[in-house]
Amino acid sequence: MNRPGTSPAVARLRRTRRLMTLLFASTTAACLVVLAVVAIRIDSASRRSGLDHEVGSRAAGLSRAVWFDAGVLHLEPLREDELAQGAEVLAVLQAAPGKTPTARNVVPGRSSLPDADQLDEVWQRVLDEQETVQVSASAARGGRLRWAAAPVWDGDRIGAAVLVGADLARGEHDHDVLVRWLALGCTALVRWLALGCTALVCCAAAVGHLLSGRAMRPALRGLGQQEQFLAEAAHELRTPLATLRLVVERNGSSDEALRLVDRLSRLVTGLLARARLESGAQRVELVPLRLDQLVETTVEELPDREGVTVTAEPVVVRGDPDLLAQAVRNLVENAQRHGGPAGSPVEVCVTPGLVTVRDHGDGVPLADRERVFARGVTGTGPGTGAGLAIVRWVAGLHHGTARLTDAPGGGLLAELRLPTDAPAASSSSSHEGPGTVGA
Repeated sequence: MNRPGTSPAVARLRRTRRLMTLLFASTTAACLVVLAVVAIRIDSASRRSGLDHEVGSRAAGLSRAVWFDAGVLHLEPLREDELAQGAEVLAVLQAAPGKTPTARNVVPGRSSLPDADQLDEVWQRVLDEQETVQVSASAARGGRLRWAAAPVWDGDRIGAAVLVGADLARGEHDHDVLVRWLALGCTALVRWLALGCTALVCCAAAVGHLLSGRAMRPALRGLGQQEQFLAEAAHELRTPLATLRLVVERNGSSDEALRLVDRLSRLVTGLLARARLESGAQRVELVPLRLDQLVETTVEELPDREGVTVTAEPVVVRGDPDLLAQAVRNLVENAQRHGGPAGSPVEVCVTPGLVTVRDHGDGVPLADRERVFARGVTGTGPGTGAGLAIVRWVAGLHHGTARLTDAPGGGLLAELRLPTDAPAASSSSSHEGPGTVGA
């Protein structure tokens, strides 16, 4: 709802400001969510990388502590090495060429190792890559572990491999705790973080509201000045026109002078209405109306109705009566001015969703029929005029179209097409004479 006395343009600017404020806040919130997701992924990758480094360096160090002597593997250093004492799972795989490896010196027990098939795969990878390899495999007792196997050389062949394992659940547990902290706020740290995020979002919203308000202040000031100018222009222009008409009537001037004054008055009214609508100072109000009656009344009010005939069917459309009347008046006056010699017949027809105005002039070249609807075109030949730009504009406001076509038998046919609203009453219109229509 708009505040009383608030123009549509100002209301739109205020809605835009609220939307910009919401955009600032939502963008900040989205950035925080993205940062949380990135933090979770980085934490997961860093924990996996840290675990790989731990087991890899421990396996590589222990592989240098043991050795072969005349084909005999010496494991005595493992009993005293700090790397061995700090390992969660430790074993040494040894195999003769072409044989299945056997596990020796298993800590804490055989059930902590993977099954035989997985051990064979680890051993084969060590033989193939001839360097420390890392894999994820389940222990026989259950649980997912990260393993590193480092080769132990016996001369020019690999005779054994030191196998070190670390439980993945340890890092995953810490990672899950971090995720819960970020997502659910289960700890005091996360509650402070949530409060900080909320404060940051609110701060961003306030800054956005302030910046948008500052950015729109000149526009609001300009709209106010424009509305004031239009109101003053309407008063300053209509008052002398009304006075001029009284002077012309009092002095007994010609009918042509009166027609020119009336035309100038309608032109000023139309231009002011268009300016207010396009600036947003006024909103188009579309109401159900009888199009046939509006056209008949508009033709009746023309200062020069001679030669204008109307054929109308009952039609209901949704529209602005003043704007539609102005469009119809422009079409008829354009046909009178450019549709042949003075007094040439002009035929107006109203059918469901369509108003046509036909003249009997030379028409408009096909290449110019769109150009004559553009603003600034004041007449390039028969059948053209500045009023057609207003007709196209009014049609667009009513979700309709306006165009020029060749009339059957010669002349130009101007069409104003509008969406119909509902069936009208079944009563028909009858003509009493040229330019006068009975309801």
